[in-house]
Amino acid sequence: MAPAVKVRDGTAADRDFVIHTVQRFAAFGPPPWRSAEEVVAGEARYLAEFFGGRVKGPLLLIATDEADARVGFALLEPAVDYFTGQPHAHLGMVAVTEAAEGSGAAAALLRAAEKRARAQGFARLTLNVFEGNARARRLYEREGFAVEIVRYVKALT
Repeated sequence: MAPAVKVRDGTAADRDFVIHTVQRFAAFGPPPWRSAEEVVAGEARYLAEFFGGRVKGPLLLIATDEADARVGFALLEPAVDYFTGQPHAHLGMVAVTEAAEGSGAAAALLRAAEKRARAQGFARLTLNVFEGNARARRLYEREGFAVEIVRYVKALT
């Protein structure tokens, strides 16, 4: 039986954990035209703005294990649907520690984000994932997410 995972709201005290855990995005093979360093730096830059109070609106969720050790995080943010102009919730980031892979922490974060999005009156919850991150894609599909748009990129340099 998997250990119990709890999800709580994040605080400024979670900053170092979140910034460190964002390094995990490098482990999932971004496409050839993006370096892992570029992906991590972009996410870390956004998180620095978030923790610095320069980004308003996102909600940080922290997953903890039975010992209350942090094992993952998610950043839930308001967004606007391109087609309808209606607000929806968007999971800008979801990451768990390497040790927490397969523990249910990511699923717990997804469910907590969905619960919060519903409570805020949103009709949809979206997220993005690199095409090569098969493990995450399987999890998202198990949790009821479906592919909506496939984005193509052509490197010009």
